[in-house]
Formats: sequence, structure tokens, C-alpha cells
Amino acid sequence: MQNFNYHSHTYRCGHADLDVTDEDYIKDYIKMGFEKIAFTDHCPEKNEIDVRPNIRMKYEERKEYLDSIKTLKEKYADKIKIEIGYEIEYLPNEEENLIELKKETNKIILGQHFIYDNNNELKIFGKDEYTDDELIKYAKYIEKAMELNLPDIIAHPDMYMLNRKNFGEIESKIANMICKSAEKYNIPLEINLNNIFANTYFENKKLNNESFEIQKEKLKNVFYPCEKFWSIATQYDIKVLYGIDTHHKGQILLWYELIELANEIIGKETIKKLSFIEG
Repeated sequence: MQNFNYHSHTYRCGHADLDVTDEDYIKDYIKMGFEKIAFTDHCPEKNEIDVRPNIRMKYEERKEYLDSIKTLKEKYADKIKIEIGYEIEYLPNEEENLIELKKETNKIILGQHFIYDNNNELKIFGKDEYTDDELIKYAKYIEKAMELNLPDIIAHPDMYMLNRKNFGEIESKIANMICKSAEKYNIPLEINLNNIFANTYFENKKLNNESFEIQKEKLKNVFYPCEKFWSIATQYDIKVLYGIDTHHKGQILLWYELIELANEIIGKETIKKLSFIEG
């Protein structure tokens, strides 16, 4: 069973629990037997583009974030290996700033939450509807980021299913574009567990103690991980890993349950065919 997680946020992004410290998360990871983690909070923007409130740390908070994780890395060195990183989005003309973030960290994950539309405005997943052409642009942004060697991991590559409830020809095309590039550039894809958590144990943004069987019934409201995306992924020589995408107290402690729910969605036969990384 995977004993590492490279997708973990902090209160600085504004939409994680504000009363949970970086150290609180580390203590939970240690309690669950993790050997290695990376904090990859939503990256600050040197040129502020995503102006939504409570989405990412400010650029001036960057140093404090890096210093905090470095201090904890040294404090807990005998118990767990800790890396420092960011979750980024690729945007044209921001390459230089993204490379700067990569140089000052250990781990970069690409969580593409938006694209530019034809009017150079942000089109945001979960908020805006995407045309077929815009979905292709989403895949091309991910391809370009991999070509530039920006990410170490592609987070929730099937997140585009938030806007598409049916998996047809265009959705299949997007999956193949992403998987083909992941194979070409040898970059792992993440099976993201946060959307499962948000719709089961954290339904209505409050932690519940309902039985695992009840949690399974709620999976009909989960649109990613997407079974058909990961079935396509088995056709490529790519590495895969789970990512908690930690934002909330108690989330880490549900690691095994969330993986089991993800496997329920994707299907155990498909899971067997995927090539999981070991560290």
C-alpha cells in the first residue's frame, strides 16, 4: 500500500481549514505510517491572474511557507521525509515565473484548474462550462507544461469530468492526449481522492461518521476519479499514484477508506492493470 503523499495543502490557500497547522498535518501523516510527504500548496502568482478570494497564498507569503516546511522537515527528519513544493497551473507567458517556483522547491504538481478563453479571461472548472474546443485547449495546456518539464506529477487529470457528465468521443480524446504526453515525458498521473472525500465523509463540508457502506452509496455523486479515463490510462506505459489533496482535519486519517472508494469507482480490474509508483 502506498505510504507517501505528494498532494497536501495548508491554511495559506484560504480554503483549507484555517485552524490546522502544518505540524498538525505532519503528526497525522506520522500516525498513519507515511514515510514521505510533500506539501504542495496552491502556488502564489507573481503576476496576479487568478483574483478569486481564498484560492491561493499571496506571493509575499511564499517565504514564510517555505521556511515553515523547512523547519518541520528538520524537526521530524527522524520520523518522516518532508518535501516542499507547489501545485501550479500552466498559463501561456507565465513560464518564467513557474520555472522560478520550480527552482526553489522539491516537488511541483500540475493541477490545471483553468484556461484562458478566446477573450483572454479565465475559464474555471467547476464554475464555467467548457466547449469541446476549450477542453482541447485544457489538454494542450497540460501537454505544454509536460513538454517544458514543469510538473513532477499531473494532479487530477480527469477533473475535466466536473463539466462533463457523459464520457463520449471528445472526453476520450482528452484522456488520450493527456495519457500520451504522460507516457512521452514519463510523468505520473494522480488518482485524486479529495473529490471523493468532499462527497462522502466530508459531505456538506462537515466530517461525518457514517458507515463505509453508506459512503459507497454516495459515489454516484462523484464525477472524478473517472472510470473510463483510467481505463484508457491502462493502454499507456505510465506511472500512477494516489493523492489525498489534503485540505481538512481528519482527511489523512481516512487514507485507506478513500483509496478503497477510489478503487470502487475505477474498478478493481482496471486498478490491477495500472502501474503504481513505489516512492
